[in-house]
Amino acid sequence: MNISLGAPYEAAIKGIIEKGYAGTQTEAIRQAILAYERMIEEEELTLVHRAVEIEMSELDSGKVKTHSLQDIKKIIESGR
Repeated sequence: MNISLGAPYEAAIKGIIEKGYAGTQTEAIRQAILAYERMIEEEELTLVHRAVEIEMSELDSGKVKTHSLQDIKKIIESGR
């Protein structure tokens, strides 16, 4: 695969290699892709945690109606 990154990205890769963080352009790009993947996963986890906090806050404030296990069983059985 051949890709054209452009001057600023090629300069960044050159700097990464010169500093010894990667030995080749390919290695630098692979590391960048893995780092980006980790960043995305962390962002997704942050969003999930925020959503859980919001849901828990709504539960604690009584905004959301909850059901006991017995209530759910009754609902399911009455639907049959």
